[in-house]
Amino acid sequence: MRNWFDFAASERWKEDDSEYEHHTDSGGKSGGQKEKLAYTILAASLAYQFGLEFNEVRSRSFRFVVIDEAFGRGSDESARYGLELFKKLNLQLLVITPLQKIHIIEPYVSSVGFVSNENGKRSLLRHFTIEEYRKRKEVLVRNILTL
Repeated sequence: MRNWFDFAASERWKEDDSEYEHHTDSGGKSGGQKEKLAYTILAASLAYQFGLEFNEVRSRSFRFVVIDEAFGRGSDESARYGLELFKKLNLQLLVITPLQKIHIIEPYVSSVGFVSNENGKRSLLRHFTIEEYRKRKEVLVRNILTL
């Protein structure tokens, strides 16, 4: 069972605290606007729950977030928006995303893992640092797609 909540959010300009946009739900918004709103709400809730502040590093705070099926349907722009937001909160991310979206997360990760399941019999995980991935990108992607 899922719990649904009504919400309201106000986007404000930092310079003078004037309201830029007000949201009472995601109705009437484009797909990209809905994504950005969802990322903002997620980041705000994490920041509130754990007392996080932008660009603040705390060695004793737990900042691990798993994002499953990330960025598969959304725009590259809204995905980058979310990644930048999470970066400002110094969150450690485990991002599960389709292969065709790796170019979006590449600047934000230190390693990548490719999971394949040949004939549905067994899963195989291949792990590479981002440097290894960049050096061998073409060959890796071609080989993994042919498994």
